[in-house]
Amino acid sequence: MPRKKKHSALEDTIEIASRLPWWAGLPLAVVSYFGLHALAVTAPTSAPAMPGELGNVVVGQMFRTMAFYGQYLLPAIFTLGALVSVLRRRKRAKLYQDVARTPSQQALESLTWHEFELLIGEWFRRQGYAVVETGGVGEPDGGIDLVLSKQNQTYLVQCKQWKALQVGVTVVRELMGVMAVRNANGGFVVTSGRFTDEARRFAEQAKIT
Repeated sequence: MPRKKKHSALEDTIEIASRLPWWAGLPLAVVSYFGLHALAVTAPTSAPAMPGELGNVVVGQMFRTMAFYGQYLLPAIFTLGALVSVLRRRKRAKLYQDVARTPSQQALESLTWHEFELLIGEWFRRQGYAVVETGGVGEPDGGIDLVLSKQNQTYLVQCKQWKALQVGVTVVRELMGVMAVRNANGGFVVTSGRFTDEARRFAEQAKIT
């Protein structure tokens, strides 16, 4: 899978907001605006009577300034996140339906690596899992593309959109190591290609699907 490019802090924040359901993002936009607006319009403290009170005045003014800009920035981030969430939801549903109409190896191989991840994530959602797509935000994802949650258990997923190469045992071992670090209950390696016999045997022993 190609290396994911780095994003700015603003892009990462919008990405995190987009992981919320759209119906949660919009109310948060409203609440954040009114909450920060109330702080921004708070009357400044009068001039300090004692030299030691100057620090409190400066800190108060700093918070009011941050609230002034934040009352517009934070709601915009939540609103954009909600919009991205809706668009992604529609894209995943359409992608899933398109592949379901023509279920074949060629249909899978025609997908980009990102589309393949979206397809697998949508499939798990339809099996009752809560899905978080981890690729591309913050620290390196350790090769993990999806984090699944169901019945208070966590599962890690690696998606391998490999059209020519077989998935070897090294990939399965790496997933097992990340599972141990994150204390996950299980893991999945999903590929559009094939697994080597050694990878299959190791996965069975490690309880990786």
